[in-house]
Amino acid sequence: MLQQFYRLHIFIVSTIILFMSAEGLFSDISFAQESSEIAEITVKSGELKYYNAPVNKSLQGIQLKLHEGVLQLYETTDGHEILVNSQLKPGNPAQLAWILDGRTEPGTTRNYVLKVVHPDQADAPAKPGISVEDDGNSLLFTMADKPVLNYRYTEMDVPDGVDEIFKRGGYIHPIWSPGGEVLSRIQPSDHYHHYGIWNPWTQTDFKGRQVDFWNLGDRKGTVRAKQIAERHEGIVYGGFKSVHDHIDLTDSSGGKVAITEQWEVNIWNVDPDQNVWMIDFTSTLNPATEDGITIKEYRYQGFSLRATEKWNDDNTDLLTSEGFDKSDANATRARWIDVNGISDVEQGTSGILFMTNPANFNYPEQLRIWPVGANQGIENVFINFNPAQDRDWDLDYGNSYSLKYRIFVYDGRISEEEANLYWSNFAHPPSIQITPVN
Repeated sequence: MLQQFYRLHIFIVSTIILFMSAEGLFSDISFAQESSEIAEITVKSGELKYYNAPVNKSLQGIQLKLHEGVLQLYETTDGHEILVNSQLKPGNPAQLAWILDGRTEPGTTRNYVLKVVHPDQADAPAKPGISVEDDGNSLLFTMADKPVLNYRYTEMDVPDGVDEIFKRGGYIHPIWSPGGEVLSRIQPSDHYHHYGIWNPWTQTDFKGRQVDFWNLGDRKGTVRAKQIAERHEGIVYGGFKSVHDHIDLTDSSGGKVAITEQWEVNIWNVDPDQNVWMIDFTSTLNPATEDGITIKEYRYQGFSLRATEKWNDDNTDLLTSEGFDKSDANATRARWIDVNGISDVEQGTSGILFMTNPANFNYPEQLRIWPVGANQGIENVFINFNPAQDRDWDLDYGNSYSLKYRIFVYDGRISEEEANLYWSNFAHPPSIQITPVN
């Protein structure tokens, strides 16, 4: 029944159908014979440099005219128009997403024109996009047939002999490097409640009760994936929105929803050679009852990675934006944290750069990592951005609270300069102006 429920609620968002539906244009479609400009777009870099940066802009006030043809974006340079792969992001209003490809130096202005083009004249995309497959348990996202990440929405069975209280869904695993190395793990024997990339809260005060949604073995709380709200695949990005219930198991009813959480995960097609992955993760929390909930100060909770069992003290490097490493980064604040370890790819190592956003509560969040020597020095790479490590976080009923992170996955190594560039692109997107063309 659960799998049938998910199949009924999972759908692919087609941008063409989205806007045709909005305009009532499913029938009697007649295309114009010539293309027409509908908007001009100006992107200004200001004082920052950008490199293959995802951007999007609201199309509020723009008449899309999709009954006349296909929407296409062109960059105008020295009197020439060059097709830029673009994609409509669903919403009200919709947004246009594309990649600010190549290097954009400080003080640069890039100009674009948005057109509706007759289908016979439309240009074909120049590179493969992000695809998604659903097997009834998980959403698998690939780029050019390379696996990127798998989102598990149904409960995962536990190993033989392990208490079923450790079952749960609503997590990302595996996450692969571009070369195919698995960089995450779930249900390790030292911590059966660790689940790849996941986002539970450890110490909370809900209706005067202390509820722990992290340590499943304590039987106080758990997290269950409730619904896939959206999923997307396309030339510029692919991803999903899902809904998770944080459930208080100490309630007399046996289970009371305390927090409703929405995940929005987008994988950006930033590299035509598929040598890197760029993934945006947003968690939006809504208290489920009028009582609200307080996330209490505690040393570990929130957005986390339990890394591959291959990584340990001897073969893994860790560096934060503030210059700390695996020996001294725990409980420090950081804009980003880069973890790089041994792998079977040609380059010999793979890594993940985690970035946080200035809009987050208690930014820059403090880190919980396993320092050198933890877990007997083996299989001991665990990292966690924790906005409530040094203070309580009160969530009031009727309000939404979002945390945003970006994940950059690569093989080989990246420099500190590159990490700072990727973070600044995430934290401070360029200025974009859009002007309708009548």
